Amino acid sequence: MLVSGFTIIRNGVKFDFPFLESIQSALPVCDEFVVNIGVSEDSTKKVLEDFRAALPQAEAAKLKFFDSQWPVDSAEKRKGGQILADQTNLALSQCQGTWCLYLQADEVLHEEDHAKLRSQLEQYSKNTKIEGVVLNYVHFYGTYNVIQTSRSAYRREVRIIRNRIGVQSIGDAQGFRHDDGRKLNAVVSRASVYHYGWVRPQEVMKAKTAFMDTLYHPEATVDLPATGNNYLYKRIVGLRPFTGSHPKFMQARVEGSPRFDFSKVPKVFHWKDTWKVLSGWIEQITGVRLFEYKNYRRIRL
Repeated sequence: MLVSGFTIIRNGVKFDFPFLESIQSALPVCDEFVVNIGVSEDSTKKVLEDFRAALPQAEAAKLKFFDSQWPVDSAEKRKGGQILADQTNLALSQCQGTWCLYLQADEVLHEEDHAKLRSQLEQYSKNTKIEGVVLNYVHFYGTYNVIQTSRSAYRREVRIIRNRIGVQSIGDAQGFRHDDGRKLNAVVSRASVYHYGWVRPQEVMKAKTAFMDTLYHPEATVDLPATGNNYLYKRIVGLRPFTGSHPKFMQARVEGSPRFDFSKVPKVFHWKDTWKVLSGWIEQITGVRLFEYKNYRRIRL
């Protein structure tokens, strides 16, 4: 069994993505790892090349880099994040494995899950009914000791797919579907993805969010983002203290980062948040998220 990892990254240094930590966290699970490096305005490519050069030979041999030019000037592609799915599919097309593990550049695996994931993939390899593996999510918000748990934050997603069965990334690379639009038959793993997309210094978050807006809204510019001041951290529904441990590859970032003071930001509550609070209580008691959208068909073994 061969396991391929794959990801995309562009301006990873400029926007402070933990892309090296993400790749490091996947290498113990993968036999190869494909990186689609978007032509950047910073040192992202050099950082990746230096990273590979510093690895032990066996680990370095797993890394496969290729360059791509993102069509960021195309109004047609800048709708709904389609560029992200297209670039993800380019990386997927280079994967040789039986299974393909996809991590976005701000997603990190915990070392406690490495052996578990590898063992599960070995187990599932011969069961062709299983087309994907769903991983759980831990979403950090504002700082490394706070997580977002409301239904605004997806709690599970397909992140491992069986290769060469006509599966592609869709939408803004959030999930995967068959070429004809069918959902994948997938099992839910106990392993988790630690998502650090909303943990950055506020000014870096502003710049990153402004650029990402341009990938979703053709009329948006980095100076006039479509989502306004959405980048600002707020006291929103579903924030809770994080009491677990971070992946070991994130420790340096965590220890070197000041804690964000939520007492100095506004509390935000809209009428629709009432449903988030109610469903959150029910989920906390029963473990069931009511009316949850699933981008897969769950197989129970």
